[in-house]
Amino acid sequence: MSLKNKIPMRQCVGCREMKSKRDMIRILKTPEGEFMLDPTGRKNGRGAYICRDAQCLEKAKKSKALDRSFRMSIPAEVYESLEREWEEIEEK
Repeated sequence: MSLKNKIPMRQCVGCREMKSKRDMIRILKTPEGEFMLDPTGRKNGRGAYICRDAQCLEKAKKSKALDRSFRMSIPAEVYESLEREWEEIEEK
């Protein structure tokens, strides 16, 4: 009997599809209350996952999916900051 490693799956907050954790970007809320993208997926804090597609970030913003994931109202500045970080990651 061979044991295969399980591939961790996460649900995108934008499109609601289940995908491999490696194919997604984690949006992190630090213990200090700061929001940021966590491409490594290893930083401390509460996280929500989103596809590597800018449209999913837009869907999450429109449907207030991040508000539900983090159980709080997310200010517009946070989305703007995430969009800027997103562009930096895509350029790499």
